[in-house]
Amino acid sequence: MNQHLLGYSPEELAQSPYARFYNPELEPLQPQVSEALLVGPQAHELFPPASEAASMIEPGYWPVETGYARPSDGSIRVFCLTQMPGVTAQMWDWWFGWHGCEAQRYKLWHPKAHINAQWEDGARDESYVGRTSLITEYLGPKVAKGAIGFLSPSAMGFEEDRLAAQGEVVICARVGVSGAPLKAGWLLHQLRPVDGGSEMRSRMWMGGDNVALGENPGLVGRGVARGLRPVAGKLLPSPADLLVHNAQEMAHLAGFLPGLFEAFGAEYRERQS
Repeated sequence: MNQHLLGYSPEELAQSPYARFYNPELEPLQPQVSEALLVGPQAHELFPPASEAASMIEPGYWPVETGYARPSDGSIRVFCLTQMPGVTAQMWDWWFGWHGCEAQRYKLWHPKAHINAQWEDGARDESYVGRTSLITEYLGPKVAKGAIGFLSPSAMGFEEDRLAAQGEVVICARVGVSGAPLKAGWLLHQLRPVDGGSEMRSRMWMGGDNVALGENPGLVGRGVARGLRPVAGKLLPSPADLLVHNAQEMAHLAGFLPGLFEAFGAEYRERQS
């Protein structure tokens, strides 16, 4: 993949309406991420499975908030806590609908790794639940392509009225392959308010028991999915690379999201008022 696909071209820097928010330099990793990378893989029992995701609505934290594990079923579990000062749940909800419409928006998020994003349905409206985003990006040194199918939080067991009452937003998705029914894993980002802004609790469960064919596979589909798990396991990214990628993009996003939302989120704010 040609490197010129990364970042903004000189023409884009001169002409794009988003160019003033484009910053090619990333901040150092937040301390909890650097520590997790030094620790390396940990016991998978410290990383609850996707079936327990809805318990994140409760106050407090899980045994490990930043780190990764490799359970015996060949899966990976990658968790990351990111401090996001000045960011609100509204901004986060808006961002997920807004950024997926074109590559220039997606590149703002991680200028050293993101290449392209577009909605599978081809539309440019700024919704995301029930839609699939087709992405191309670097994970570590390798180019990865994926189909991120966004679901309502209730699909993972969350009480949406309670989330709203607590001022939280949870983004849930199935990670798959474009044009195929294979689902390789689950993706979740919870944004909850703290003093001075928000904190993000990201969760990625991929491979192993998380592999499925379609959203509601029958008996045959479940059997085929079990047979595909060893293959899917070999295609999974390095959990350390996934942790670094997530930590970098979320911390980078926090640095410009308040200003971006002020500049381009008027339609969203009007709908919410």
